[in-house]
Amino acid sequence: MAQHNLGTVVSFEFLRTVSKRRFWAITLIVPIFAIALISLVVASNVSTAQTADAQKNARFEFQYVDASGLVDPSVARQLGGSPAESSASGIDAVKSGSSAAFFDFPADPAKQTVKVYGADAGLLQNAKYSSAAESVLSASVEKRIDSPTDVAVLRGEVQTSTTTFKDGAVAPGFEAIIPALIFLVAFFIVIVFLGNQMLNSTLEEKENRVTEMILTTINPTSLLVGKVISLFMIGIIQMAVFALPVVVGYLFFREQLSIPSLDLSGLVFEPQKMIVGALILIGGFALFTGTLVAVGAVMPTAKDAAPLFSIVIFSIVIPLYASGFAISNPQSAIVQVLVFFPYTAPITALILNAFGTLPLWQAIVIIVELFVLSAVVLRIAVRLFRYGSIEYTNKVKIRDVLSRRSNTAGTRS
Repeated sequence: MAQHNLGTVVSFEFLRTVSKRRFWAITLIVPIFAIALISLVVASNVSTAQTADAQKNARFEFQYVDASGLVDPSVARQLGGSPAESSASGIDAVKSGSSAAFFDFPADPAKQTVKVYGADAGLLQNAKYSSAAESVLSASVEKRIDSPTDVAVLRGEVQTSTTTFKDGAVAPGFEAIIPALIFLVAFFIVIVFLGNQMLNSTLEEKENRVTEMILTTINPTSLLVGKVISLFMIGIIQMAVFALPVVVGYLFFREQLSIPSLDLSGLVFEPQKMIVGALILIGGFALFTGTLVAVGAVMPTAKDAAPLFSIVIFSIVIPLYASGFAISNPQSAIVQVLVFFPYTAPITALILNAFGTLPLWQAIVIIVELFVLSAVVLRIAVRLFRYGSIEYTNKVKIRDVLSRRSNTAGTRS
């Protein structure tokens, strides 16, 4: 009968949640926003590249004076330039509209500023004047150099390839960090979006005054465990939905979204990092689920539980603020405190795991800590719910519940 009740609770809680429009609206808002952001980034990159090419290849008539002697007249002529009689005449030509631009090259362009004057073409289009002045000067200097290699070095066209080693093997670099960071993002988003539902999973029946009726047919343990299992299933669905834009972006837009010095097509999925990350994610999710369910069992209303929910959210935000310490100095005291304190451990450990600074022994200790503590918290939540499920007006005192259990045990003996 208990197993039957457990299955009934799981199916009821799961179907009741996933059948609500509000659940899908909240769940889909993240991937929709992410897809929209990806689209904007792609469109912006394409537009920026087109604008840069247009400005680079823009041709217009301009005048110039050269006090440095570096400008080659033939190069300037090819780009649409002609020498001006003086700086004043060049500026006047721009003002009158007879010339689109005027460039005043100083005696020492390396130390002095090249003055550029042009007809206003709009905030973004005005950059073409500076680009043209730089092109004239660089092309003139390059023409003086006979060696193509020297020209390539001056243009910054030299390509470098960096290889680092760790434990005698080639270290993958950022390509191995990004996959492990997915667990961090998934944990944070799911707790933020699902945390309120975890809290209300036991409060809803209490506020509706139907707990007594429910407990006449269902064991409190089956009820609580069923709610936790359903929350796990809902969390998995949310993680899958949240991961959708990442998969789409990786499969179809990785070239447009590519980051300099980072090849997204060469992501490395290290088995140890992925396994450790998955276990920390599950253990942390179980701990926070049990904790919020226990809070719901103690508090009479959602309004009373809101401050404690804020503390729980605060505990996952603190490690993010300390992420700089975790990355630069993982052995510092503050990082070690955060990584072993249960409610800051998931985020901190996932950061260290992604950057490869979480030793295996430490990962094992944290995983065991999270799973054991989540089981203990769930057990306490069941006891609190057993005694506090019909307490509709006052907060349940944990000390009274534990002492009541001890007194009951003493009477039976």
